Amino acid sequence: MQRVKAVLKARHSFQRLGILSHQRCLSAQPNYALYDDFEDQVLVEGRAKSRAAILNRPSALNALTASMAARLKRLYESWEENPDIGFVLMKGNGRAFCSGVDTVALHRLLNEGKVYECKRFFETLYKFVYLQGTYLKPHVAILDGITMGCGGGISLPGMFRLVTDKTVFSHPETQLGFHPDAGASFYLSRLPGYLGEYLALTGDKLNGVEMIACGLATHYCLNARLAWIEERLGNLMNDDPAVIDSSLAQYGDLVYPDRSSILCRIDTIDKCFSHDTVEEIIDSLENEAAGAYDDWCKTVLRKMKEASPLSLKVTLRSIREGRFQSLDQCLAREYRISLAWISKSVSNDFTEGVRARLVDKDFAPKWYPASLEEVSKDMVEYYFTPLGELEPELVLPTSLREPYI
Repeated sequence: MQRVKAVLKARHSFQRLGILSHQRCLSAQPNYALYDDFEDQVLVEGRAKSRAAILNRPSALNALTASMAARLKRLYESWEENPDIGFVLMKGNGRAFCSGVDTVALHRLLNEGKVYECKRFFETLYKFVYLQGTYLKPHVAILDGITMGCGGGISLPGMFRLVTDKTVFSHPETQLGFHPDAGASFYLSRLPGYLGEYLALTGDKLNGVEMIACGLATHYCLNARLAWIEERLGNLMNDDPAVIDSSLAQYGDLVYPDRSSILCRIDTIDKCFSHDTVEEIIDSLENEAAGAYDDWCKTVLRKMKEASPLSLKVTLRSIREGRFQSLDQCLAREYRISLAWISKSVSNDFTEGVRARLVDKDFAPKWYPASLEEVSKDMVEYYFTPLGELEPELVLPTSLREPYI
């Protein structure tokens, strides 16, 4: 009982920082028997008082598949119920933590007309993100290497987030004709100022030092010292969050962003990305570029003009709504948006973006609509419209998990 109280006390301290959700959820369980042949994609490491989930697709930068999402959800649910397991750790094998969703696999499924499989993937993934964000036991995510897209969603809602000098974090979804999902509209919207809008619309990267500075990460260490930290955590017989915290800090470093960091431009970011529309943001950037002595504004403008115009408008609204919603509400909205993208009812931008950048690699996507001016309010509204009776909403177990938080 003392241990549970300590966990909950630590959770509330992180909630006050605005990183964690205030609610939780469950729903219909997928058929995990379908994924039993893919257990090597998520390895399990047993330790004295903990378990480690290891994402194990190094050749694909640990891009998340349907089977991996299902296995993670099953493992985490069983570990939470096991009284012998005090805390849980997640890391990646190879030079990436997780490069996001395996969009090439989704692209193939959509081209084969297997929309239902894609829906199930998003449902399972978002349910796992919710489980992660409301986990009753301390969680340590080691974000060493590439961390993109849903790689943030499956790790950042947890209690401890350790980054290194090898960490590279980004949300490049608008370049693929999609939207930052898996809880991104929750944690990006809670970054200082309008940094979240900037990252979501441009796909720009943060390093480990910058993630510490803006609150996305809780601990930092050099990659060379990572083995020492993992050994110390593996030998822990105590699941007290304070002990885990001190263990993570044992070989940590005190670091600050350098002068080239994007965080040093936070005033300009706030000035430009605080506007209500994408058009106004671009106008503001163009005004800055006209009077600036460097090419930063021009680079930002180029990135935004390469992105899907529809994705930009949907993403901006999603981040803005996320500022006033809990994690479960953000996930429910993101689920609607994702299903609208894969339905192709308004636009084929998602499959076109993946084709252009990851399949054919001609880097010449043909967006529809082709310009911001052609994106109507009705088009954007479609992505936020409730799904209705024929398409069930994402059901999360807030009533079951909320009493424990």
